[in-house]
Amino acid sequence: MECTVEKNMAACTCTYEGCSRKGKCCECVAYHRSRKELPACFFSREAEASYDRSYRRFIDENR
Repeated sequence: MECTVEKNMAACTCTYEGCSRKGKCCECVAYHRSRKELPACFFSREAEASYDRSYRRFIDENR
């Protein structure tokens, strides 16, 4: 499968400017999964800005 970075960037909510995976969804998901986290796109803008990508934060935000 070909990665469509430009298209992905239009929907990417990650605010971490130094991220090398920005727009590369498969790399982003794999990275965060290995850390037992969720990627930025699962969170509201406010929650994402905390950089707390834990499962707990996701559950708490979506109650």
